[in-house]
This record gives sequence, C-alpha cells and structure tokens, in this order.
Amino acid sequence: MMTPMKEDYLKIIFELGGRQKKVSNKQIAISLNIAAGSVTEMVNKMAAEGLAEHTPYAGISLTNRGIRLAEDLVRKHRIWEDFLVEKLGYALPDVHDEAEVLEHVTSPKLIDALDDMLGNPTHCPHGGVIPDRQGHYHEDSHTVLNDAADGEIVTVDRFIDNHDLLTYLGDLKLDIGDQLKVLKHDPFEGPVTVQNLTDNAELIVSYKAAHYIFVK
Repeated sequence: MMTPMKEDYLKIIFELGGRQKKVSNKQIAISLNIAAGSVTEMVNKMAAEGLAEHTPYAGISLTNRGIRLAEDLVRKHRIWEDFLVEKLGYALPDVHDEAEVLEHVTSPKLIDALDDMLGNPTHCPHGGVIPDRQGHYHEDSHTVLNDAADGEIVTVDRFIDNHDLLTYLGDLKLDIGDQLKVLKHDPFEGPVTVQNLTDNAELIVSYKAAHYIFVK
C-alpha cells in the first residue's frame, strides 16, 4: 500500500541519486529530518514491496518500479513548486510543504494542464529536473559541494528540497548557477569555504549544507 510517507521516501531517494547509485540511510534520515531507526524500518518495507534494493552497509537504490513511481511523484511536486513560485510569487523555502499537499490530490489531466500553462518547464525553482509526460528528462548532477576538491571551480546545479536548507542558502545569497571556487575543507566535519565568483564574496558553508548542494 502506498502512503504519503512512502512517497516521500521514494522522492528523496530519487533526489539523492538512488536511480543510479546507493543512497545511505544517514542521507535519507538527514534529508527527511527523521530518526535513523525509522529509515531502516521503511527501507526494509520498500525492499519487501519491490520498490527498492537494500544492501546492508552500502545503502538503498530504487528498482525500475520504484523509479517510475518516483518520477511521477517528482513531476507533480516540482510542477506545483514552479507554479507557486512563478504564478503566485511564493518564496522558494515556502513551496515544498504546499506542493507536498497538492501533489497527492492532483490528477494526470490537471498536472499536464499546469505543465502546458507554465511552458513545459524542465527544472523546478531549486534546480531539480522535471520529467516530461513521457517520462523523459536529463539526469541531475549527483556530485555534492563537499566532494569538490580544494582549488576546484564548480557551478551550483541544484539544492535538496528542504525548507531549512533553502532558508539558510537564501541568507548566504547562494543561487542556482553561481560559480564557486572551493578554497578549503575544515577537518572533523567542519565547513567548506568557497569564493562565490559570481558575486565576488567569500562564503562559509556548513558541513551538512555542503552535502545537499549539488554542483557540476
């Protein structure tokens, strides 16, 4: 049986790269702001239902069935986010919870009509891909800022859809498309210092946030 919580797991595993690679329980727990024990329980349920494949100590990835369901959910969610920002003037950190409610009561006919009205957007406001009605899309970047080497120059591609993260990044004035030069990683899970070449500003990005900023 599909539940809203299970759908949230499908979306976040998809967003973290679970279509192509294993995603750790810790990543899921942090992204959904829930206890690691709850993640283990749900992951086991999803594996039993054929939605995901779980390898102990390696992580979880989506099966083909899980991917198809996740793509449909992500399409609805991100089209609503685009609508809320573009047509209703919502601030980016405020759209997730609204889209979360709307996606569960949206028919395929309505989402296709919204998609057409918006001009068939390919990405949502925080940079995530929007599958088209045939399920086609370009794969997201799954390289996180924390994994970029000191001295490397990268471009901000997308952010994880999390209210606190988006508020934090708004305060930092870090935007999709900004070009960053990685200056240093502080040890012991310390922050990442970057030079925002777009705004000519030095930024200190927390260790946690640096795992949910995807770059290319």
